[in-house]
Amino acid sequence: MNVFGVDIGGSGIKGAPVDLERGALAEERHKVLTPRPATPHDVAGRVAEVVEHFGWDGPVGVTFPGVVTGSTVRTAANVDAAWVGTDAGVLIGEAVGGLPVTVLNDADAAGVAEMTFGAGRGRTGTVILLTLGTGIGSAVFTGGRLVPNTELGHLELKGHDAEKRASSRAREDEDLTWEHWATKRLRKYLAHVEMLFSPELFILGGGVSRKADKFLPYLDGLRTEIVPAELRNDAGIVGAAMAASRVAGTG
Repeated sequence: MNVFGVDIGGSGIKGAPVDLERGALAEERHKVLTPRPATPHDVAGRVAEVVEHFGWDGPVGVTFPGVVTGSTVRTAANVDAAWVGTDAGVLIGEAVGGLPVTVLNDADAAGVAEMTFGAGRGRTGTVILLTLGTGIGSAVFTGGRLVPNTELGHLELKGHDAEKRASSRAREDEDLTWEHWATKRLRKYLAHVEMLFSPELFILGGGVSRKADKFLPYLDGLRTEIVPAELRNDAGIVGAAMAASRVAGTG
């Protein structure tokens, strides 16, 4: 069966119906730009644009780039601060005409999708997915179970939030070569996370996962196995649809 997933990012909002039997998009995704400023009302409106593009009429799963408990936003590092305290499920539900909406952290959604359909299948040790985009999102699993809302992108690295130095946005904004970014920024960040958690696997997702050949060769010297996300940048959409299906009792 198909369920709709939407992934809210710092730069873009994308979504599509998802075939939950295959863990893959049922149609080509539709993407719109994240508004600036990324206020709750404006972002909800863009989510509605994505849903309406497909004429969708059913449950909708939505990821959010921050901590979400229930459907209430607790942090909003890469969108407008007005999100903090907002019930995103209610707000977005109203924007999409009363369709049932499930909201969860974006990296958690991507991680659940990768553990079910992608690079984390069958892994029972500690697995950490990191989404490298506007910021750095994280999803931590042990024994196949998610520890939600970990936000490891905000660990301190060189006196700054790690995502300010090691995210894909940092590489682009500072015009760093892939080698410099991987060896001087990303590898040091991964080494710090490795020291704290001793995972058996890092899964690197987000937009840069499709360019893994440009930076993975430079991430040597770590004990932990490192692989790109198999679902690439669609993992969040798939995970959002999975969450909506569970809440609706269809999955």
